[in-house]
Amino acid sequence: MTEQLTTERILDTAEDVLRRYGPAKATVVDVARALGVSHGSVYRHFGTKAALREAVAERWLRRTSVPMAAVADDPALPAPERLRHWIRTLNATKRHYATQDPELQRTFRELMSTTTGVVAAHEAELAGQLGRIVAAGVAAGDLTAADPAATGRTVFQATARFHHPAHAADWTSPANDTDLDAVVDLLLAGLSPR
Repeated sequence: MTEQLTTERILDTAEDVLRRYGPAKATVVDVARALGVSHGSVYRHFGTKAALREAVAERWLRRTSVPMAAVADDPALPAPERLRHWIRTLNATKRHYATQDPELQRTFRELMSTTTGVVAAHEAELAGQLGRIVAAGVAAGDLTAADPAATGRTVFQATARFHHPAHAADWTSPANDTDLDAVVDLLLAGLSPR
């Protein structure tokens, strides 16, 4: 009996194919061949090569954003500590991906350059999580911000060195954690009620 062709099975296989051939050379035909089906079968699930690539990219980025949402929405920590924990966790997650499988990281960095809408949505999701932390801090009187959502976007941008793939080489520096804490200290000082 042939294994059923599901979206998840296609995405798993597409990820393997992208890793093997790289985004520049991987095709829907390669994915179909690896699945043992016709390329038309893949196109029934994903109408275009671009749609398949975007789905792979989105799924890969969810591996970061979903666990980060749990950190952002965890009421066990006061907002200032939660903000610090969120930024440290994101940096540790990205560092893990970059150091444990640099080949896969390079492949996905190439893929992300062609799926800008997916990347923008991912960044908006992460900035929104920071906005929720700031809003919780404002509600508790631990932080001050006129517009928590805008402040979340600003914190996301201000900490880009610790999560944007362009800075991956910096994450293994012995000063990474000290630098991260210094930036977060500065941000929290600016957000503290006077």
